[in-house]
Amino acid sequence: MKKSDVVIIGGSAGAIPAAIACRRRYPEKSVLLIRKEEQVLIPCGLPYIFGTVGSPEKNLIPDAMLKNNGIEFTIGEVKEIDRDKKTVSIAGEETASYDKLVLATGSLPVVLPIPGIDKENVFSAIKDVAYLNNMLDKVNKAKDIVIIGGGFIGVEFADECKKNRDNNVTIVEMLPHCLQLALDEEFCIEAEKVLTERGVKILTNKRVEAVLGNKQVSGVRLADSQELKADMVIIGVGARPNTELAQKAGLQIGSTKAIAVDRFMHTITDSNIFACGDCAEKYSFFSGKPSPTMLASIAGVEGRIVGANLFDTRYHNCGEIGVFSTIIGDQAFGCAGLTERMARQEGYDVVVGETTAPDRHPGVMPGAASTKVKLIFSKDNGLLLGGGVSGGRGTGELTNIISVCIQHMMTAYEVSLFQMGTHPALTASPMVYQLVNAAELAVKAMA
Repeated sequence: MKKSDVVIIGGSAGAIPAAIACRRRYPEKSVLLIRKEEQVLIPCGLPYIFGTVGSPEKNLIPDAMLKNNGIEFTIGEVKEIDRDKKTVSIAGEETASYDKLVLATGSLPVVLPIPGIDKENVFSAIKDVAYLNNMLDKVNKAKDIVIIGGGFIGVEFADECKKNRDNNVTIVEMLPHCLQLALDEEFCIEAEKVLTERGVKILTNKRVEAVLGNKQVSGVRLADSQELKADMVIIGVGARPNTELAQKAGLQIGSTKAIAVDRFMHTITDSNIFACGDCAEKYSFFSGKPSPTMLASIAGVEGRIVGANLFDTRYHNCGEIGVFSTIIGDQAFGCAGLTERMARQEGYDVVVGETTAPDRHPGVMPGAASTKVKLIFSKDNGLLLGGGVSGGRGTGELTNIISVCIQHMMTAYEVSLFQMGTHPALTASPMVYQLVNAAELAVKAMA
């Protein structure tokens, strides 16, 4: 039997930060990480295997992250947790004992209940190197690819599958716009325009009713009876928490079908067992209600909270803000917190400030891109509720700045006095810095 102070089940965005955080705060404690995969993929990088990166082997998390931090790891599948004996059973009849246990079992792709979904050449975003190599081979040969789902993963798959290939790529999305669950309408329209210009066909307000073909897919039929030719289908409609092991152990499952945890990441059922990442239930930063949002960035935060709290309660989870970013061609999009639509649905009386300016100064500087920032504030108290960004490659970090402002509950007035560092080749001019000017316009509207 392996003996360890801490056993972590999982090997990705929640598990690794939890292990490292534990070793940093409790260097005297031993940590054993157990994962099923020989090689661990970078989860957000999956679409880029099919274009920019070029292979699954170039999209891996190095084991050196564990070895360099003194973390023992083993490859195997945990079949059972014995909470009374504080042991886990690994396939092959090996067991490991723990003082504290961390579940970071992640998520699984949603499987649509559609006839024909099990046909050959129908793929999902499964985090397995061999599976993805086979999928890459099929992408390279496919002439007609249909992608079900126009969220971030569907859009990214579409753009990457189109790169350097003479093929037809079509997105089928149930909602009126792609990316609508994260972005306000004007950003969705802008993203769709860029996708269309890059040769991707977009069908919105459409639902796939069946996957056609004999053994192998030959097309899809939509609910309006329209049929689309397809020799490959990619399903990108989201993920569900992987809680099978937790359920077998008798741990409470929350309303979002994830493992119920408190704000310190203890499972509600057992104070010696923690959960983080996609398998753990999330709570909204704004309402405190359970949230279905699953992101690798959230998993990382939760992993660090778990690692710090294993033997001494140090960190409190403030809830998920929801920070997203993506890039289509050279046009990037980001959002943090509530969109204007979401804020109004939550009952907020909102004030919006928005501005557009080059992200370099002067605008003729190499690499300059027009960047738009939209900020949403509560009219009652001026608190920043959310923001959207579109522009160049600085969009991701500008979105992160908005998230920090939200997390620290800054008002429009405070954001308008944001002290930034600027440089002609790196940022917008201090006179037209988008974040500050959007906040200042909101202050003016509140006056």
